[in-house]
Amino acid sequence: MSTFDGIVAEFPDIRVDFFRPSPHRQAPLACFLSHVHSDHLAGLESLRSPFVYCSAATRQILLRLERYPCRINFAKGILEARVQTFKKLRFLLKPIPLDTPTCLELAPGRHIRVTLFDANHCPGAVMFLLEGDGKAVLYTGDVRCEPWFVNSVARNPSLVEYSSHIKTLDKIYLDTSILDDIPLQTKADGIAELVRKIVVYPPGTIFHVQAWTYGYEEVWIALSKALNSRIHVDDYKMNIFQSLKSKPSPADRFSSPPVHFCPEAPALTGFVCGNTEHPGCLTSDENVHLHSCERGNFCSVVEKGPVVWIQPIVAHLPDGVDRLEVGIGGGGEDLEREVEIDVLSKEDLSRLLRLVTDDNDIPADVRASVSDYLVRTTLHGRSLSLDLFMSSLEDKNEASLRSALASLTKKSQLGRGEKIVATNVDHADHVDGVLPDTVTFPYSRHSSYEELCHLVQTFMPRDVWPCTVDPIEWHKNNITIKSLFGRHCSGDTFAHDLHMEDWASRNATDLLTQSHSELETQGSSASALDRVAPECSTSSPPKQPSRETSSASRTGKRTFIAFHDDSRDGKDKDPLDSQVSTESHSSEGASLFRADAYNTMMRNLAGGDWTPIELMSTSNHHTDVEKNPAHLPGGGKDGDVRNGRPMQ
Repeated sequence: MSTFDGIVAEFPDIRVDFFRPSPHRQAPLACFLSHVHSDHLAGLESLRSPFVYCSAATRQILLRLERYPCRINFAKGILEARVQTFKKLRFLLKPIPLDTPTCLELAPGRHIRVTLFDANHCPGAVMFLLEGDGKAVLYTGDVRCEPWFVNSVARNPSLVEYSSHIKTLDKIYLDTSILDDIPLQTKADGIAELVRKIVVYPPGTIFHVQAWTYGYEEVWIALSKALNSRIHVDDYKMNIFQSLKSKPSPADRFSSPPVHFCPEAPALTGFVCGNTEHPGCLTSDENVHLHSCERGNFCSVVEKGPVVWIQPIVAHLPDGVDRLEVGIGGGGEDLEREVEIDVLSKEDLSRLLRLVTDDNDIPADVRASVSDYLVRTTLHGRSLSLDLFMSSLEDKNEASLRSALASLTKKSQLGRGEKIVATNVDHADHVDGVLPDTVTFPYSRHSSYEELCHLVQTFMPRDVWPCTVDPIEWHKNNITIKSLFGRHCSGDTFAHDLHMEDWASRNATDLLTQSHSELETQGSSASALDRVAPECSTSSPPKQPSRETSSASRTGKRTFIAFHDDSRDGKDKDPLDSQVSTESHSSEGASLFRADAYNTMMRNLAGGDWTPIELMSTSNHHTDVEKNPAHLPGGGKDGDVRNGRPMQ
């Protein structure tokens, strides 16, 4: 889920993908919308000015979006007219063609040049290249940086001067939804796997593609071709995708064919070739083998069954489990409206927490997790999703409230909303001759860490700003832009790292309390050495720790390995320390001693019994133990001691 606050530091007169007003900010002169997923629309519904620039496809989709209860009630005949949430913005939304540098006048004498590029995420999703006043930034929105995509972007005529390093981007505002160093299958590989799995089913099998959000249109196209069947969708979806092509007048139907607003539109909704109309793969006819109609509004064929469900996942992991996407990067349920809690004031937050506290069915240790989750998710001014649907809360009764609280409790235990689930069926087509009733295939709409590095390395910007951040997790695990992308940047100062340092200093008391609580949970008997990662090579750049390794180092405000890596980096060394070379040659034993001393210091700061720290010599940049005389405890031939024990 995007946490970007909409502010592009290089161009403070604009806002991107976040539109809530703030008394601490001046009103923007222009706004930009990358795509229609809900986590990028915060505040847009109530926006009255200024213009909002986007792609033509994004404009068409946005003007037709409806809240879930409204479209279900319209389908049932309860409402006589559609209630389109963003229809009032039709005069503010200004489409810009892709790959076309466009100069916009923000105010008399103040201009900005913007170029839109496809983001390989969903129909209409774009990246923005913003240029002006000698500055240039690339805002990715949500992006899937597959290798072919990065190569395509690098050779784009409007970006080639940056990919060739004739000019340098000041910053890339990057989609950091996934930072775990895990391999992601390409979209093409995912579609190929899906086709191989479904072609073994007998003719006449009914399939339902569980695509509740935008971004799986290429899957529809591939399935329709492979099974030679059109795909039934509900009227709401059909209306959305039909809007992706213009409607010429009857007199010009053949002389002026419709204009399609995104590459997928002709295959989805049809086109005219000569005097012949070719239908798209989407249809309102229920009598087909492929379906993707809306949950809560299933057609009679799906309701009758039996149905084989097609479920996209993020990836097949090397250890044989599947990673599901639950709320990562937003858009999890944009085609079916979720139950949401709007932005909470302090008073509202207190009342909600009291409801959780008074529920005796919630264990005491979970209540703290719920509180922490609420604070984290409301920190960025966005609505809080409960992973419940409006159809499940038709009556505002006590049972519905308890369902909402139960969902909130569950989400608080999921961390970032990910699910790692065991693979129920082997990747083979069947087990013991029985075909499964659920087929999964990998199809991530967000980039892996490796793919993000490829994009950053291609352009070598001066800086990178992350658009999805959990500041508490980043602080606890010492995740920094320098460690993630520093080696691919041409600059050595990272604005977000400075921002995080300022944030940590302003929240120092709460963070120290949290660190102390974690220490008590882990137990005081664990050795500090057991929590230190092995010595890293000084010649290799710092790497983002995996979830498994990072969880082992959450014992203080900052892990020793991150502290030690920074101290070895020549860019961070004190310029006055002329006696230290740009490379550290400390031995493994000395490094472990420093680690022990560092972690002992952090435990002392967190409170509890004070543990003395042995002296270190100053002759080798604090990497050797102070040698004690033979007559003192721990002394001897070598005199090296560590916590009262001879060094091995």
